[in-house]
Amino acid sequence: MTEIVQKTIEIDDPSTLWGINNVHLELFRAHFHSLRLTSRGNELKIKGKDSDVERCAESLNKLIKLLHNKGSISKHDLLDLLEEKHTEKDFQFKKNIVGYTHLGKPIVPQSRNQQLLIESVLSKDLTFAIGPAGSGKTYLSIAMAIQLLKANQVRKIILCRPAVEAGESLGFLPGDMKEKIDPFLQPLYDALQEMLSAKKLNDMMQDGIIQISPLAYMRGRTLKDACVILDEAQNATHSQLKMFLTRMGPISKYIVTGDITQIDLPRNLKSGLRATIDALKPIPEIGIMNLALVDIVRHPLVKKIVDALEDPESNI
Repeated sequence: MTEIVQKTIEIDDPSTLWGINNVHLELFRAHFHSLRLTSRGNELKIKGKDSDVERCAESLNKLIKLLHNKGSISKHDLLDLLEEKHTEKDFQFKKNIVGYTHLGKPIVPQSRNQQLLIESVLSKDLTFAIGPAGSGKTYLSIAMAIQLLKANQVRKIILCRPAVEAGESLGFLPGDMKEKIDPFLQPLYDALQEMLSAKKLNDMMQDGIIQISPLAYMRGRTLKDACVILDEAQNATHSQLKMFLTRMGPISKYIVTGDITQIDLPRNLKSGLRATIDALKPIPEIGIMNLALVDIVRHPLVKKIVDALEDPESNI
């Protein structure tokens, strides 16, 4: 005969764990629909069949641990946990606050791979961050660059991208050169605007402390005392990547981000990212971080879209 039992679990921060309007608690109740879940203060009482109660308690303890490690919990984290998509490694990395947005929200890694990316940037002068859209590679790279600047480890931040988009050409866009280029660099502005106030960002750009430029404008420069990020590197040719990497000067940090599955180069040009990474793999001073679907922190549909559209032959 199945025994009916009740178990009480204490929760340090129920408002953060359960989310706005207890949305996470309602998802828990829907998933464990055979149980009675009663939340009062810092306690959750679970009542039902003993085996079901134990499963619910185990999931709840995992969720609490995940919250402790990450600093915040999203609805998608909870759904992944309930569907057992998390691996044990997801509960092992320590919360490492990278910095704060200009509104005071902490910036923390959302997965073990994101944590490893941060560690690579801190320990190596050149890091490649390769992964699908939404895996945090650009956002975290810019966050790290700002923290290096604040810590006086570099004197400036240089962000660049190849001016390449599917079906568009600079020559056909309206306006002067800056107006033609800015749309290609907008994702970099977006990340900066979240981390710095408008005035602070404007002042730092006016003073040349933060520079944003198309990749082509890097030729001939020696980039020293700087954190330099090349975003969307899959849209750079082999010669462009060689030009960029050989610009590295003393006391510099280089971060190269890219997604092999989203190449927008014209058919007559070939991406040089895969070949460059393969050639540099034997060098131990270079970090090569591969992010995956599990690291995507955008809308949950993004994971499904990337998975559905991904070419299996494009994996690094």
